[in-house]
Amino acid sequence: MSEHTRMRTTEEETETERDERAGCPECGGRVSADTEHGETVCRDCGLVVEEDEIDRGPEWRAFDSAEKDEKSRVGAPTTKMMHDEGLSTNIGWQDKDAYGNSLDARQRQKMQRLRKWNERFRTRDSKERNLKQALGEIDRMASALGLPESVRETASVIYRRALDENLLPGRSIEGVSTSSVYAAARQAGVPRSLDEVSAVSRVEKSEIARTYRYVVRELGLEVKPADPESYVPRFASDLDLSDEAENRARKLLRNAKEQGVHSGKSPVGLAAAAVYAASLLTNEKTTQAAVSEVADISEVTIRNRYHELLEAEQGLAAA
Repeated sequence: MSEHTRMRTTEEETETERDERAGCPECGGRVSADTEHGETVCRDCGLVVEEDEIDRGPEWRAFDSAEKDEKSRVGAPTTKMMHDEGLSTNIGWQDKDAYGNSLDARQRQKMQRLRKWNERFRTRDSKERNLKQALGEIDRMASALGLPESVRETASVIYRRALDENLLPGRSIEGVSTSSVYAAARQAGVPRSLDEVSAVSRVEKSEIARTYRYVVRELGLEVKPADPESYVPRFASDLDLSDEAENRARKLLRNAKEQGVHSGKSPVGLAAAAVYAASLLTNEKTTQAAVSEVADISEVTIRNRYHELLEAEQGLAAA
């Protein structure tokens, strides 16, 4: 038994002995702690000596020492999505007390001052202010694009690396944060097109593309070319197409890869054309205009890629 465990056991035994020595004030009998009800009760006469005791134990259960060590923690888990990794205190904006009652004017002024000083202490230098602004932008854009929390976490890590390696001078915070979101989405296999990303960003499409190439090169990020098939589920869902149409679109794209038609073509355009072709082949007719709106790509591109995909499939069948 370790020294710490032995000391804690001794303290618990001493506390129990102290309670038993104290005795019941009514009959002098022995008292014991009822942890389930938070009371101290006399064993002989049943008098409740103390009530509403604080349970200082953990709210979780562990069945072995390894599990106990693993679950032992204090506070919320840390996250890279906050500039201070979630280790500081947040003061809510609602001017209400713990019971939901509104604060009076004097208390509201006091809370406002506390919020102001809390913000000043949380962002003590320019680097932290920069990080706070950028991570806020990343969270906003990821929410608008419907990206999962894992992508936001990855984007936050990419931005932190760019900041640590001094890649920001000469570039805007918005540009680097947008590039981080774009890169993280592609790494996670849930890519968004440049047009989609620029639609929710505060910077131009050309700046996003330029900054993205710079960040990927300088940080040595491994970002594979976007797979057209990764866009198909989202497009099919937005157009209310069946699973059969979605699978047909995937098959068209796989045939195009075998024929080498995909090389040098926009993956978004290929995916949009495959979805349009699949909808016609499965008698779930949709318009080029509807696909164009969902994929944010011109109808001319869809028509061109549509013919190329069908020719590739016919060529494969003839072979």
